[in-house]
Amino acid sequence: MSIPTMTDAALAAHLAKVAGRILIEVRNSEMFEGEALGKAGDATANEFLCNAIRAQRPDDGLLSEEEKDNSDRLNAERVWIVDPVDGTREYGEQRSDWAVHVGLSIAGIATIGAVALPGLDGGVVVRTDQLCDLPAPAKAPRFLVSRSRPAKEAVAVSEAMGGELVGMGSAGAKAMAVVRGEAEIYLHSGGQYEWDSCAPVAVAAAHGLHCSRIDGSPIRYNRADPYLPDLLICRSEYAEQVLALVAGLESEA
Repeated sequence: MSIPTMTDAALAAHLAKVAGRILIEVRNSEMFEGEALGKAGDATANEFLCNAIRAQRPDDGLLSEEEKDNSDRLNAERVWIVDPVDGTREYGEQRSDWAVHVGLSIAGIATIGAVALPGLDGGVVVRTDQLCDLPAPAKAPRFLVSRSRPAKEAVAVSEAMGGELVGMGSAGAKAMAVVRGEAEIYLHSGGQYEWDSCAPVAVAAAHGLHCSRIDGSPIRYNRADPYLPDLLICRSEYAEQVLALVAGLESEA
């Protein structure tokens, strides 16, 4: 299928949505379960996304969690960074808190993207070119953390701010919960890769949220080593306080 007239944002949203549908079909086939379901979903969605991006944007670079890295991308200004299933464990467990990430980095900045949340009722795609209204924040800030391994910085900062910890699965699901007004702060440390955050950061930034490393420095993409250990996505009114508290933790260490 040729989609030559689509903008980059529309293409990202279309691909994320279709990949999400494919993943639901794989899950509903009942041919796989648990870890095998996660592997089957990853492989199927990755094949679709990578083939589609190469067909629609042949001059752009590509980085996928499920694809062997090609260093040629380092010479490209425009690089698509995708995670076919963000939250493979949650997908394999047939939970709803997993996502599909399709992001476009331009000159190292997460600029355009879409995050599909296929496990939610009806499926949801949050994108850089169609903005959600942000509701009023909760009185006590809600911090999104891993269900099993909450980041120590998030725990400490939440305690200092009188916040509430909310366990959730994938990075994309957490970031989109902030975009959708279901939480206020996503403070992560302890290890991620560029595909975990490129599309979520693009979407969050388009919605006016603060996005940075936890030391306040900018998040850069399309680097030789895609390891990206930490990030902060939050409502702008909390950014200064969160960063100051994180810096205080570092000075005490």
